[in-house]
Amino acid sequence: MSTRIAFLKGHGTENDFVIIPDPENVIDLPPAAVAALCDRRAGIGGDGLLHVVRSAAHPEAAGMAAEAEWFMDYRNGDGSVAEMCGNGVRVFAHHLHRAGLVPEGDTAIATRGGVKPVHIAKDGDVTVGMGKALLPEGEVTVSVGGRSWPARNVNMGNPHAVAFVDDLAHAGDLFTPPPFAPASAYPDGVNVEFVVDRGPRHVALRVHERGSGETRSCGTGACAVAVATARRDNADPAVTGTPATYTVDVPGGRLVITEHADGEIEMTGPAVIVAEGEIDAEWLDGARR
Repeated sequence: MSTRIAFLKGHGTENDFVIIPDPENVIDLPPAAVAALCDRRAGIGGDGLLHVVRSAAHPEAAGMAAEAEWFMDYRNGDGSVAEMCGNGVRVFAHHLHRAGLVPEGDTAIATRGGVKPVHIAKDGDVTVGMGKALLPEGEVTVSVGGRSWPARNVNMGNPHAVAFVDDLAHAGDLFTPPPFAPASAYPDGVNVEFVVDRGPRHVALRVHERGSGETRSCGTGACAVAVATARRDNADPAVTGTPATYTVDVPGGRLVITEHADGEIEMTGPAVIVAEGEIDAEWLDGARR
């Protein structure tokens, strides 16, 4: 292996990622190395890491290779593996297009949450087909300080608890995961969204992402919020037969989420590459230990 390893830094509505191109899946990225790379003081810094691998070269994605050439091997900032990241898919697709690996227009990206259709527009926005939401039954509550709220349980390939609040400040500092009950609802942890109304079909959120803490944006979280808000507003597209589109403000920008009558959800938003460079292999070897 060369003494230096290529990386890029990108973000989608300020949900930021370290990007490691590794088409043949030869770079060893154990959790400790990922956490070191995502460290904002001692590493490059990011909410997560996008490991760019050809599907055929990764054991978890080989079965999807016929549908999608590229696999987003996504890791949270603490090094843990995650099923999906909506902002990450947009940045991943933008990187592939920028590198000349996929054309403008329609493509597909393999993820642990399945194959995601993607449209790369001329204006730079990327639309991702996020699949359908699952809404597990059962009551859930989330708490911050002395306050508790009922939450809508929404699964977007990863778990979310969506709570409607009067003020986003009620979410507290979000440095630590907000407690939830019952514990059995989310045995592997959960992403928690706190939501306020901004206007008709327009909401804003703050989010604690499982394994990362509060982030500036969460794509699957924005989708979960749109789904939960549509149910609250009696605008379930499966019932009305009409798509429901919500503008979702996140601390890092704005996303537009549309849920169609068949349950399919699309997310549209920007994706940016801000830098590229090289990682010192000796440093990375030390971080792996």
